[in-house]
Order: sequence, then structure tokens, then C-alpha cells
Amino acid sequence: MHVVHPGGQGRQSRSLTGGGDDVQGVIKSYDPGTKVGVVISDADLAEFDLSEEALTGSIFRTLRQGQRVVFDLDGSGRAASVRMGSEVDLGTPDYLEER
Repeated sequence: MHVVHPGGQGRQSRSLTGGGDDVQGVIKSYDPGTKVGVVISDADLAEFDLSEEALTGSIFRTLRQGQRVVFDLDGSGRAASVRMGSEVDLGTPDYLEER
């Protein structure tokens, strides 16, 4: 079940962050033609629509299903500033154990 954000945008089930914090997640879907997509938060499995500018200034030109990313939430509760996290950001178990 998805609860639609009060602004009619997004699939956010509850507030994950007050803004400015990095959110880790996985791409659920992405259409490069329309730039419409959904990312799932690792923290609580909440789904967030990607903002139209989610890839602006990013190294990404497209996203694939299952791709791990770090993102911020914009004022409308949509995923923005999608970027690749470092191994530390994403909590890769083998990487953390080696350090």
C-alpha cells in the first residue's frame, strides 16, 4: 500500500528525513525517455518518485533497476541529487570489515 504525498507527488509512506541528510536506496524503476522513476529507501523501504532534476549534475545519464544510490529529498518529498555513494556510504560489509 502506498500513501500518496499530500502534494500529489511521490510514494513516500512517511517522512524519512528533515532534509539535507543522505538517504541510501535502490532504484526500483526508471524510464530514460520520460525520466520518471522510483527509488526505494534502505532504511524503511519507503518509495520515492524521482524529481525531474534528479540526475542534473550527476555522473548518471540513466539508472538501472537494482542500482544502489544515495539521494536527498526535495521540498516535495521526491528523490533529488541522485549520486553514487562510496563504499563507506553504502555500508558494503566486506569493505567495512577490512577497515
